[in-house]
Amino acid sequence: MSYTALYRKFRPDHFSDVKGQEHIVSTLKNQIKAGRIGHAYLFCGTRGTGKTTVAKLLAKVVNCEQPVDGNPCNECSMCKAIAAQTSMNVIEIDAASNNGVDNVREIVEEVRYSPTEGRYKVYIIDEVHMLSTGAFNALLKTIEEPPSYVIFILATTEVHKIPITILSRCQRYDFKRISIDTIAKRLEELMEEEKIEAEEKALRYVARVADGSMRDALSLLDQCISFYLGKKLTYDNVLEVLGAVDTMVFSELLQFIRSQNVTGCIQLLEQIENGGRELGQFIIDFIWYLRNLLLLKNTEDVSDMIIEVSSENMEALRKEASMVEESMLIRYIKNLSELSNQIRYASRKRVMVEIALIKLCKPQMENNPDSILERIRLLEEKLENGIMPVYKETVATVPEQKKEEPVKSTILPQALPEDLKEAARKWKSIISQVMRKSPALGSILQASTLSVDGNQGLVIVVTNPLDKEFIDRDGQLDLIKNTISNQIQKEVNLSLRYVDRTKERMEDVPDLSKLINMPIEYED
Repeated sequence: MSYTALYRKFRPDHFSDVKGQEHIVSTLKNQIKAGRIGHAYLFCGTRGTGKTTVAKLLAKVVNCEQPVDGNPCNECSMCKAIAAQTSMNVIEIDAASNNGVDNVREIVEEVRYSPTEGRYKVYIIDEVHMLSTGAFNALLKTIEEPPSYVIFILATTEVHKIPITILSRCQRYDFKRISIDTIAKRLEELMEEEKIEAEEKALRYVARVADGSMRDALSLLDQCISFYLGKKLTYDNVLEVLGAVDTMVFSELLQFIRSQNVTGCIQLLEQIENGGRELGQFIIDFIWYLRNLLLLKNTEDVSDMIIEVSSENMEALRKEASMVEESMLIRYIKNLSELSNQIRYASRKRVMVEIALIKLCKPQMENNPDSILERIRLLEEKLENGIMPVYKETVATVPEQKKEEPVKSTILPQALPEDLKEAARKWKSIISQVMRKSPALGSILQASTLSVDGNQGLVIVVTNPLDKEFIDRDGQLDLIKNTISNQIQKEVNLSLRYVDRTKERMEDVPDLSKLINMPIEYED
């Protein structure tokens, strides 16, 4: 027996099974129970929201021999024939391939003949906006005054393309996008029925990617189940199949963009693409991540319905949102939304994404108001850190000042243990090893200073609070420590220190890479 796709296998056979369109279902059931059935209906809405499903249910119930509370019984001969698509009373027409005047004239000719069994002949015309102007004109009179035994159901995703003369003769029903909660709940029900174990987080991600379409959600879920057949469907499995990435990657990318680290952005992008991720979906998910941060900055009480993340990730999101400005997030979302529209049909997606990331890192390349605000913010940040910006057009000449004698460090190179000297000599190699495992962490280490503390232990000194936040996360400091130990074959004490340049001078921090190269001075 051939396999049936989930969206076909679980197509609703009662109005109660139609999810997310309660306003339409209630109206149609009331019409059926009261005997006030219209002669022409127009179902419009985005793909996968239930237009064809409701049309078939309506065609079935109006011909059902024993309807129950406005629903088909699914037991009589008419219901079974319509379900098996063998009934002559229900005619489905694809307007995309039958859009000419001659095709519509055939329909007009058939309308004259009453049904041989059942009460109504139902014509379901899908994608009706594809009909030509002549075909619409040929159909106009029949839709206005059809025989009492004929019902027309027109379905479309582009209602604006239908002539007003047709619209005015139909009862219009707008099918709305189905909420993530509704789709996720339906997927859970189907997984229980199919006896397949799946994580709730995985199903919610599928529901979000479906973008309001129940059919898309079932198709994506079908794809994920087939790939991991016989195994529990986890969140990581879904990310792997759909070519998506975890939120930690978005956090790393945002850190790179904020610190204007173009190299880090490109390396992370390469890692994502080499992992088989789809760049178009990656950009969409990154926009969603930025949207969550923006909502957290503007809404005090954010429910799980608004932001689709687990409770353990919510705190991390709140912390990150507190460090990013609203204007910056809005600029990122605008630029990436434009990219998302352009990348869909691009042959070189990687190049377009790289250009967009470089623009985000360098707002001086743009002239729109959002980028100007970002440039002002970066200038203020440099001034606060005591860095004077230099312009190419007019370079200010500053009188040469007498350099102060550097304060001699109390830690002399000959007093350092050989283990620390060895770690300093191999520091570049250690960074390269870390870079392979975590490009974001490696880039931070490149900008840091390797120092020592009073207890003869290694210290990583950073001047950016975001870098400190990143290294403080679980496992980051352990990764650096293990890499050092592997390089020098000995255990070392390692700690992290943040230096605020507005309060401390980096010149006062011992730089281990310079200390081991200092000449040894002898006193007579």
